[in-house]
Amino acid sequence: MVDVVTFGELLIDFVSTESGVSLIEAPAFVKAAGGAPANVAVALARLGVSSGFIGKVGDDDFGHFLAQTLAGNGVDTSAILFSQEARTALAFVSVKEDGERNFMFYRHPSADMLIRPEEIDAEYIKEARVFHYGSISLISEPSRSATLEALRCARGNGLLISYDPNLRLSLWPSPAEARRGIELGWDFADIIKISEEELDFLAGTQDLERGAHEVFHSELKLLVISRGREGCYFATTEERGYVPGYRVATVDTTGAGDGFVAGLLAGLLEIGFQLDSSESLFDVLRLANAVGALTTTKRGAIPALPTREKVLRFIETSSSKEARASGQRRWC
Repeated sequence: MVDVVTFGELLIDFVSTESGVSLIEAPAFVKAAGGAPANVAVALARLGVSSGFIGKVGDDDFGHFLAQTLAGNGVDTSAILFSQEARTALAFVSVKEDGERNFMFYRHPSADMLIRPEEIDAEYIKEARVFHYGSISLISEPSRSATLEALRCARGNGLLISYDPNLRLSLWPSPAEARRGIELGWDFADIIKISEEELDFLAGTQDLERGAHEVFHSELKLLVISRGREGCYFATTEERGYVPGYRVATVDTTGAGDGFVAGLLAGLLEIGFQLDSSESLFDVLRLANAVGALTTTKRGAIPALPTREKVLRFIETSSSKEARASGQRRWC
């Protein structure tokens, strides 16, 4: 039994050995485990939260490398499936000078796209407390139906449901299809984390307060909009506000959003999902900001994900007055 089950893609990231170059200019690439839901599972394990991953990889060397990597980082891998129909997904990644990334994906199809509804282990999901997913598995069949089956199981068994759409427009047939696909998973979620760019895409506005109002749904408990080094904006049914972030020397933003989500879920587990306390919610979001910030200080996603001890030490010793002084938080 694990506290958090994550569901979705698990793939190989081939990351450029040099920063500030395009994929064309990259001289070489380093193999790394990737996939947002898998990164969240590892980040949770690093933070001391028991986690497991559900997904499908190829029955090939890359697929077994990925399963071994997750297991080696403390993630339960008993629900990972191995496909002989398709190979493990690949992504080639270059990192620009500002730490942002360019991607080229190889999924034609890949094994993660072929997970089927009947392969979902309902008993495994039922025993967890939180179910977390993204939108990549909603792009095409049969993984779309498998995702919806897993969500129905999670909802039917009273799990807290967490959604990070993690928009990758290049993987969708069109922006309109991306919007429709993301919306398929929207109303299942109790907790949704999106970036400022994703809010603009979904709500058609860069105004955080107006955009949050547009995308908030009746069953949603918490919406969080991550803002990089500026921290985050949040909305519940009762409150809205900003929590300041941390300024760090950014090397690579690859796993920052996934680290943020893990910090958010770890914090919510600690407070028993009670969102009616402003103080507790601020502490949860400060933890999420710290995990996300620290993840940007090293190259790669999984290698950069911090331990709980490192995060707590960072929060305690941070020189950011905005992040440490409770008087700097702003409620709407």
